Amino acid sequence: QVQLVESGGGSVQPGGSLRLSCAASGSIFSINIMGWYRQAPGKQRELVATTSSSGLTNHADSVKGRFNISRDSAKNMVYLQMNRLKPEDTAVYYCALGNWDGDAFQTYWGQGTQVTVSS
Repeated sequence: QVQLVESGGGSVQPGGSLRLSCAASGSIFSINIMGWYRQAPGKQRELVATTSSSGLTNHADSVKGRFNISRDSAKNMVYLQMNRLKPEDTAVYYCALGNWDGDAFQTYWGQGTQVTVSS
């Protein structure tokens, strides 16, 4: 089992910045992917950014150039630096971890943290 705890959400004005953190604990496999997803009211959950244990990163087009995902594998932490926030970034942000067991990813989710961008 894996436990994920997010922190760092809150309210910010358009153009502002926030940094989300996610602490992972439990049985974390050597090959894994950690990432951030978000879900706005009335919308499906969508990928924001991912980072693999090999160092590869991926960002959704909607956040490229504004958000940056990073990880500290020694501490089992993943971060999401969010700059130039827009009202459409308002959502619950979820941390996720996928353990590769050789055949498939076993995915775990955090409880989510609210990000609100409003003037």
